[in-house]
Amino acid sequence: MKFLDEFRDVETAQRLIDQIGNRCTRSWVLMDVCGGQTHGLVRSGIERELAGTVELIHGPGCPVCVTSTQSIDFAVALSLRPKTIVATFGDMIRVPGGDGSLMQARGRGGDLQMVYSPMDAVELASAKPDHEVIFLAVGFETTTPATALAVMQADQLGLSNFSIVASHVRVLPAMEAIMAMPDCRVEGFLAAGHVCSITGHDVYEPFVRQHQLPVVVTGFEPLDLLEGILRTVTLLESSRPVVDNRYGRGVQKHGNAAAQSLIETVYEVDDCDWRGFGTIADGGYRLRSRYEAFDASRKFESMTTSHHHNDRGCHAADVLSGRIKPKQCPAFGKTCTPESPLGAPMVSGEGACAAYYRFEPISIETP
Repeated sequence: MKFLDEFRDVETAQRLIDQIGNRCTRSWVLMDVCGGQTHGLVRSGIERELAGTVELIHGPGCPVCVTSTQSIDFAVALSLRPKTIVATFGDMIRVPGGDGSLMQARGRGGDLQMVYSPMDAVELASAKPDHEVIFLAVGFETTTPATALAVMQADQLGLSNFSIVASHVRVLPAMEAIMAMPDCRVEGFLAAGHVCSITGHDVYEPFVRQHQLPVVVTGFEPLDLLEGILRTVTLLESSRPVVDNRYGRGVQKHGNAAAQSLIETVYEVDDCDWRGFGTIADGGYRLRSRYEAFDASRKFESMTTSHHHNDRGCHAADVLSGRIKPKQCPAFGKTCTPESPLGAPMVSGEGACAAYYRFEPISIETP
């Protein structure tokens, strides 16, 4: 097995693997809902090591991957407006929408700026008062507070040329959507440590009571993941559906109150379109009326579209819902590669397809 420099304790890893094998009386199906966990499981070889003992499937844990094509198309259209700059994170520029990607829009004359934080977009708007600056805001609860803070800062500065395409999404409603699928096989969840650092882990308690399966919060390094898997199968073997936190160094029961307050101040929960899932009830956020002047969908309402595009030739919906592994997609490694991606999971640094392409031997499987 291959480990990161800071986690090279192979003996501890092997002991955990042996404990998982000894604990399991049958093969259990676990789903992670975090792109960082997906990459950790694939990169370190944990998924291969546990094959036949635990089946690890990967859910919609990449926020870039689940950003709707409508949001991408809207951002593309905005970037082509005169004196308009669309700012976003680097991963977003190559994600295809129905009308192409932001990178392709740049080739058609669109103005695109890569930024490292929402505050960079606010500073850009302040420095270019003669331009409209629109930030394409994506991410789970982890990044939502930073965008909320940027909106509040823009409000305090009186920036009338700044707005956001609000595409932040919420993890728990997506887990509910997974469980509602008629062919759902998930028997336990590995919850995302970074998300839980904001939300806390107590938010999963009603979910666990309803569905009677364990949710274990874990980190992203190999030993974190193995400890999380061991705890999950232990709970399953003892028929104990509870929430358990195995990422105590980053997650508290009630989460980050200051970050939650920022989200609550600026946003309200709303139904949201997820790529590959369709509309998920309470699956995202929209700006409150107090901050509607910074909502690009209201500011440029005539340019929005409700048209849904499918990822042509891409099985992203099946990958993101855990129905198939990336290598089971007919396009994987053939017509879909990181250099020429058909869908978002091959583009993003947290996408499952990108992880398999980079860290797994290229062999094409059948669904």
